Amino acid sequence: MDYKHPHTAVVILNWNGLKHLQQFLPSVVANSGHAEIIVADNASTDGSIPFLQEHFPQVRLILLSENFGFCEGYNKALAQIDATYCVLLNSDVEVPPGWTEPIIGLMEQDQRIAVCQPKILAQQHPGFFEYAGAGGGMLDVLAYPYCRGRLFETLEEDKGQYDDVQEVFWATGACMFVRTDIYKQLGGLEPAFFAHMEEIDFCWRAKNAGFRVMYNGHSRVYHVGGGTLHKSNPRKTYLNFRNGLALLFKNIPSRELGMALLLRVLLDWVAAFRMLVAGQSKDARAVLDAHADLVRHHAYWRRRRKEQQPKGNFPYISGVYKGSIVWQYFIRQKRTVQEL
Repeated sequence: MDYKHPHTAVVILNWNGLKHLQQFLPSVVANSGHAEIIVADNASTDGSIPFLQEHFPQVRLILLSENFGFCEGYNKALAQIDATYCVLLNSDVEVPPGWTEPIIGLMEQDQRIAVCQPKILAQQHPGFFEYAGAGGGMLDVLAYPYCRGRLFETLEEDKGQYDDVQEVFWATGACMFVRTDIYKQLGGLEPAFFAHMEEIDFCWRAKNAGFRVMYNGHSRVYHVGGGTLHKSNPRKTYLNFRNGLALLFKNIPSRELGMALLLRVLLDWVAAFRMLVAGQSKDARAVLDAHADLVRHHAYWRRRRKEQQPKGNFPYISGVYKGSIVWQYFIRQKRTVQEL
């Protein structure tokens, strides 16, 4: 294998995303250098497959039998790929020339790096960071996720403040470079998550296994976001709150679990109340449904926690902010990571 060009596969998971394929796949095919381009399809019915067969015969297709969701869809796809590196890339991402080289080069230099992401900018407002990933993912002491460049709904303008190489806690699933063998070794993405926060869970497991998660701001891509579920969709609210609690329960060490779980539940109820007051009754109900689902499937999550055996001193893992971003953002009115 050529050291300069290790076998890299860019893997796009598609489900009825014909419009995104039409708009963004050309940039991926044109600008990904030596990488193999693969579309794994979750049983689309919108003409995606005929379009790919006619217009992009050079793209490898992996046809899945049903819609397995983001997590299991990628798990089944990567099981059929033997590349050294796989790039999990959303179908609504535009990529410039040379976008893979800085990250693959970094990962080649350090075998401990299991996961890496580029800078994620907003495709429709390219001067600003995009919600899903921005300048690399972090967690606070209660395992609330945020990004360098994004606190809750506040997105920073890109002024070069994150043009660096930095160890982070998690890399976004919108554009996540992984070592394929480590992905398989760790069991891939948590299938019960279906979608949302699955990459945080995977990166947490990678860190517990002794690997590093990195951000490389010398590469950038442009993400539309909300391609499958818009942020206003109650289904997305449900998945975010259900998976957020499951993420905490699965991974946080035992001595920190009780208090962290209690505080998260209380803050979730506060969030549901705010949604109700704002007239978002379906979203408020989704939060309660998320909690009920976690209780209903408690045995499953307990088994997953036992299998993973959480370890370490969570607040002192690289990429963890030792305070509360909820407190800093809503009470102290902090709006950027630099202000924390």
